[in-house]
Amino acid sequence: MPSVQQSRPEFRGLRYSSQTIALRRSGSHSLGDRAVYKLVRTSRLYEQIVQQIEESIVQGTLKPGDQLPAERELAQRFGVSRTAVREAVKALREKGLVEAYSGRGTFITDGTTQAVRQSLDLMVKIGQVEGSTHLAELRAILEPEIAGLAAARIDDSELATMREAVAIMDRSNQDPDAYIEADLDFHLALAEAANNPLILSLLDSIVGLLREQRLRIFRVPGGPERGQVHHKKILEAVERHDAAAARQAMREHLQQVSSDSQGPNEKRASSKPQPN
Repeated sequence: MPSVQQSRPEFRGLRYSSQTIALRRSGSHSLGDRAVYKLVRTSRLYEQIVQQIEESIVQGTLKPGDQLPAERELAQRFGVSRTAVREAVKALREKGLVEAYSGRGTFITDGTTQAVRQSLDLMVKIGQVEGSTHLAELRAILEPEIAGLAAARIDDSELATMREAVAIMDRSNQDPDAYIEADLDFHLALAEAANNPLILSLLDSIVGLLREQRLRIFRVPGGPERGQVHHKKILEAVERHDAAAARQAMREHLQQVSSDSQGPNEKRASSKPQPN
């Protein structure tokens, strides 16, 4: 399967730096000048896809009205997960470079309109919401029912995606990037199987938070292995089309995720008896 850099000619030409710089102006008192920035060593996968598509638009290879290939095909061409493609399309929409139409596909725009969307990631990072707690609550509300719907509605291609994701996670317990992308694909396949576009939109809006949460869990000793136990239970229930078992397996998985996401101090605090 081709990598991002080996894909079609119109998606070539990645450039990024490994230098580190501090942006400070002498004599300036702007708040922004106190921040220290680093040039990225490597772009995240979706950022590389965004860059290549942007360059194709600038060069005229992709023109307003052109339709992008389907998500699955783009993932195959770039050699990345479908989650990375979804994030790239979302970023391009936020820049006003593409527009997605339900049932029709994603098209290049003329670039004159900008979509102004609230970033949940930014809300968490600047402290407007308590990220880990609220994310855990949201997942507990959504994902057991998603698993139940998926068990009733899943098709063979979505089952194949889930099985492949589990296999990748099995052999990637020393590779956080591969493991996390496969983990996201596993949950994305469940959301797709639920066959409800609003569910997909909700998960798309928090995928950045989900990635950060998974990265923290990957660093917890035994976290990936515990996660795999639950992934396989969820998969088995969905394969049997057992909605009740799928919901329960997902609840148990989210309990494990919540436990592994807590730091030692949070765990000690949560274990203290609460006042009556």
